[in-house]
Amino acid sequence: MPTAAIKQMVGEMCRLQKHGGPDDEGIFEYEKQHLVLGHRRLSLIDLSAAGHQPMMYGNRYVISFNGEIYNYPQLKAQLQQLGNSFTTNCDTEIILAAFSQWHVQSFAKLKGMFAFALFDVLKEELFLVRDPAGIKPLYYSINGQSLEFASETKAFVSEASKKINKNWPVFQLAYGHIPEPVTTLQNVQPLHKGCFIKYNLGNHTHSLQSFTHYSYSSAISNRQQAKQLLQQNIGQAVKRHLLADAPIGVFLSGGIDSSIITTVAAAHQQQQLTTLSVYFREAVFSEKNYQDILIKKLQCNNYQHLLKEEEFHQSFPSILNAMDMPSCDGINTWFISKYAANRGLKAVLSGIGGDELFGGYPSFKRMALTNLLQSSPSLLLSAARSRKHKKIRRLQYLRLNGIKGRYLFLRGQFVPVEIAQQLDASEKEVWDILKEHPACSPLNGIDAKNQASWMEMNLYMQNQLLRDADVMSMVHGVEIRVPLLDDEVIKTSLAISNPVKYTGSFNKQLLIDAFKQELPQEIWNRPKMGFSFPFTEWLANSAYVKDMMMAADKNTKRSYRLFLQGSMHWSHLMSLVILKNKAIAW
Repeated sequence: MPTAAIKQMVGEMCRLQKHGGPDDEGIFEYEKQHLVLGHRRLSLIDLSAAGHQPMMYGNRYVISFNGEIYNYPQLKAQLQQLGNSFTTNCDTEIILAAFSQWHVQSFAKLKGMFAFALFDVLKEELFLVRDPAGIKPLYYSINGQSLEFASETKAFVSEASKKINKNWPVFQLAYGHIPEPVTTLQNVQPLHKGCFIKYNLGNHTHSLQSFTHYSYSSAISNRQQAKQLLQQNIGQAVKRHLLADAPIGVFLSGGIDSSIITTVAAAHQQQQLTTLSVYFREAVFSEKNYQDILIKKLQCNNYQHLLKEEEFHQSFPSILNAMDMPSCDGINTWFISKYAANRGLKAVLSGIGGDELFGGYPSFKRMALTNLLQSSPSLLLSAARSRKHKKIRRLQYLRLNGIKGRYLFLRGQFVPVEIAQQLDASEKEVWDILKEHPACSPLNGIDAKNQASWMEMNLYMQNQLLRDADVMSMVHGVEIRVPLLDDEVIKTSLAISNPVKYTGSFNKQLLIDAFKQELPQEIWNRPKMGFSFPFTEWLANSAYVKDMMMAADKNTKRSYRLFLQGSMHWSHLMSLVILKNKAIAW
């Protein structure tokens, strides 16, 4: 394809992602090998024109970078001592200088969230790189002698990459999201976290390599040491994540994780801390009382927003259209990001990661029994298919080997026979599709609670929470930062022995104890709520949903009636709504 045609295509890809980078646009061309890099910028560090991307360094290296490198001041000082010079104050230039100094070994030195394409003009090699925790998305498609990549699947515009993956609805109805490496596009896949692709433009060969990974151990077995390390590492992580030249705040839900981050941030922020909260008229879902306790204690500059049902109904179609990859969640993040943007904030800190690292979900208590059930005879598991209770029906998912079978038993939505009915397919087809992806690690030698941690981090958090956080914040031109997924925090958590990490009267007892002196007792001495909305009532009252469901086939109508009768969870209905909405859009 001629370079001019590629440039036009890249320009369209940039236009489709403008919402996530509203501040600037740039294009780089390398006509010799028909390479075009495009970039949309959200300015947070060095707001000047010097931060324009794609950025070149040393007349050899070019980058298009999405994310934040939180240890860039330390890396900059180290690189300057080695003789490197800089013309900007932004973290983008640090990535280029680090690569010029240490080549691919530089990727493991970057502490932050990142997805970038880096081109070596001299060697004609292009590198696609994604952060170790998979916070920032990066999708790519390699077809013949062409390579395309973007931060969202909806940005792929070539005929080859736009081909729909007909199996995605099976995964959506089973998981409530699309698990990596599956996407809605047949020829597009996500780059695995902590990995990079090296693509040679001269001979069109490529290789996929890992540059880092996380592993569990029991190196820290002293409770006092564990508490001190968490205080230190979370404190430093929050301080790094506050680094910005644009307005930044903290999302305060009133839960333990966001309260810890808010408390630590208030101690490090030189100016009055800005916090952002959402509350509801429906008292059972509202955490305003807990928000108020911390706001009063810390004297925050707080913006509290009352989200009414009317606003939900007005916004719901826009929220569905904002989705990139389908997900039954993300609506809450859409609203909090909208309010952040309305208040002029460019970035907001979030508490994602606390539940997954420190045992905040029911799966941590259920995994040992789940392992025993998975070892039951296949005939017994198959018999669950005909049972009426949904939790018993989900037992059949344990026929799938390994952690994905356990995940679908614990967190799955529809079972294969229901999925087959919804999609007018055979049950065998559904099982065959679910067996193929995702291919998960065997987790040999990892005990039950750490299996739960791995599962929640690599399936639920990775494919739903982080993806929704990125897409739903970027649609408003806001960046969500997650200090509890800081590299040092993750490594510390995974090194703490189970008796220290998971023992206690409360979920996340160790995390609570590490910050108990700073947190008001009312914050941690209460039942877990999670950041949830009154979705059951609101979706039941939605004329938009009613019209969509009643215009659908008989199986969907039946499911809708079950929801209205209180026999179906709202997230299951959301998967059906997303399925029908995507079908209409396509």
